[in-house]
Amino acid sequence: MPAESSFDIVSRVDRQEADNALNQAAREISQRYDFKNTGARIRWSGELGVEIAANSEERAKAVLDVFKEKLVKRGVSLKSLKADEPRQSGKEYRIHGSFQQGISQENAKKVAKIIRDEGPKGVKVQVQGDELRVSSKKKDDLQAVIALLKGKDLDFSLQFTNYR
Repeated sequence: MPAESSFDIVSRVDRQEADNALNQAAREISQRYDFKNTGARIRWSGELGVEIAANSEERAKAVLDVFKEKLVKRGVSLKSLKADEPRQSGKEYRIHGSFQQGISQENAKKVAKIIRDEGPKGVKVQVQGDELRVSSKKKDDLQAVIALLKGKDLDFSLQFTNYR
């Protein structure tokens, strides 16, 4: 009898890649002509928060776009970044963004339901805190589940880890 194979479904942000993207965006903002003398800047705010500031709402949104572009190039999903609308703070506009870590209970139930309803039979799903463990006797079934979830347009990012 073959042993069960399994993998974990998680929602995490690679902090190093996000940090690299932020540093690249900050460097580009400091060098670009259209950001000269606008007070545009981007920096970390707490563990997974990002603070963007500029002298106009349009400039602040442009800084956010530059940051998003760098995240995509570094392979960080934009679904994990939640950015607020620009708000005025004194003479400048600020945007606060944060990265979402972990899968909420509600989203975990959605993913488990998708796997149960549309996935291959014989696949088991367990919610373990902020991640899910998917197991099956057949590795092909696990690969089918990964393909199924990659094909879905979920409003949060998923990564597949610990495939064994």
